[in-house]
Amino acid sequence: MSNANYYQGLAKSMMFTIVLVSFTPLLVIALITGYQYSVSYKEKVEAHLRELVLKHDQSVDSYLEEKVAEIQVLAEVVGGDRLKAEAEITSLHNALVRSHGSDFVDLGIVNADGIQVAYAGPYELLGADYSDAEWFKSVRQRKVFVSDVIFGLRGVPHFIVALLIDVGGQEWVLKATLDFIAINNLVEDIRIGETGLAFIINRDGEFQTTPRRDMTAEVPLLKRMLADSSNRSILGRGRAAITMTDDPASGREMLYVTSPLKGGDWFMVYQQDAGDAYSALSRIRNLGLVVLLLGAIGIAVMAYLMARRMARKVEEADQEKEMMNDQVVEAGKLASVGELAAGIAHEINNPVAIMVEEAGWIQDLLDEGLDRDDNEREVQRALSQIRSQGSRCREITHKLLSFARKIDPTVERLCVNELIREMATFCEQRAKYANVRIETSLVDAVPQVEASPSEMQQVLLNLINNAIDAMDPGGGQLDIMSRVEDGHVVVSISDTGCGIPKANLQRIFDPFFTTKPVGKGTGLGLSIIYGIINKMDGEISVNSVVNKGTVFTIRLPAASDGVRCATGMEPGGADSPAEEK
Repeated sequence: MSNANYYQGLAKSMMFTIVLVSFTPLLVIALITGYQYSVSYKEKVEAHLRELVLKHDQSVDSYLEEKVAEIQVLAEVVGGDRLKAEAEITSLHNALVRSHGSDFVDLGIVNADGIQVAYAGPYELLGADYSDAEWFKSVRQRKVFVSDVIFGLRGVPHFIVALLIDVGGQEWVLKATLDFIAINNLVEDIRIGETGLAFIINRDGEFQTTPRRDMTAEVPLLKRMLADSSNRSILGRGRAAITMTDDPASGREMLYVTSPLKGGDWFMVYQQDAGDAYSALSRIRNLGLVVLLLGAIGIAVMAYLMARRMARKVEEADQEKEMMNDQVVEAGKLASVGELAAGIAHEINNPVAIMVEEAGWIQDLLDEGLDRDDNEREVQRALSQIRSQGSRCREITHKLLSFARKIDPTVERLCVNELIREMATFCEQRAKYANVRIETSLVDAVPQVEASPSEMQQVLLNLINNAIDAMDPGGGQLDIMSRVEDGHVVVSISDTGCGIPKANLQRIFDPFFTTKPVGKGTGLGLSIIYGIINKMDGEISVNSVVNKGTVFTIRLPAASDGVRCATGMEPGGADSPAEEK
């Protein structure tokens, strides 16, 4: 993954985290508050509808009770004998009309056989036979009876208030016909919203008032609803039941409020579309969703800006860290060069001494003259020796300058075996001074790896120098091996030095941790190595036994195309320390 993709992924991760941490509490609060408000609002609406239905329920019940009371008072005050007189009942009917308007349509007296013997009203009903009428049968059992809305003999909707009276030891019935319009108007006054309507229905599903729309499809549902309500024994005077169900006609969710009338024979039913009943709740919910959406957008925008800003800060910090790491690596490299200075100086001193000696010999030969004996041939030999030793010095200084140049992190294909041979040769003089024998065992045709050559030089040089330090001054054996395992190039550097205590093994790669004497080690070498190997997607491990030695193992992934290095010969000069001249 490139650095750009890494920082983009980091910005997305931070943005997601900020949005999650910021939006989750907002969403939870919105859900809890919305739920509590919804429950509270619905309870308030339902309580209002119960109160409204019960109020009209009581109005209808009061209306019926009032009419029944008036008929009872009329019967007690006037008496049954007088009510049978045509003139008397007409006079009473006129008085009722003047007091109550058109509520009392007519009055009549019905004998025990169901024949109306006296009548006052707009219809020709004198002598009408009511012996088979349900209201006539019911009043003889209940004494007082209010009928359902019927069409009867007149063919228009009305209902009857009947009272059983005693006239001369015989049972007579005082019948008053009440206008259907009065009760219908009381019920139609219940109008809330666009879909709210009310009506009165009996237990058989027969409408006692006229709904504002066709309710035929709802009759089976209403009958089941009233039956279920009765079975639950929740209906009674002063009670109202609320049911939420789908409307059979429209399929929409409907709210039903039911309350009993007339001792449970009738039911006041209020019906309203649930969406209409809770329309204010829907508006508040929509407003809440808009606010929540705007809040989410605001959080997302701020999270995006903050994440980008934080990612840029991290990128800048990483760049500064990388620069500092490069400086530390460079300083470590220069320190390694300093440690090699003595060996390099001795390596250069030998050929320089030879060149000085040969130059003096040439001077002596020139003083004698080139024409004597083999002086000319000897001069030629001396010049050739000077030229050879100069090339040797140039090669040594070239290697030193090549190693000491600034670290170049550019990744390229390289052969690990070549770097091992170069670093082994480079450290040979220092190893001789420490009486350390360097041996290499490198597998042929090892795969190439993708790494920075200068950084790999730093890794190998630091590990070799550390191994030499661990065996100084007693000397020992330093083995450098390469092999191939599971698509990785493995390099191990082992020594026979003092080893690393077990307690320190977990800390050796920590920055500034060192067991060397004060002033000799910075504690950065292994930390630098660890960072370089990790950057190459490699691994470095250590195994050490005190007083027996240490083995550092590096695993580097082989190049993806599997190209191998050319087979080369092992450098013999690294196998044994040379004698000083």
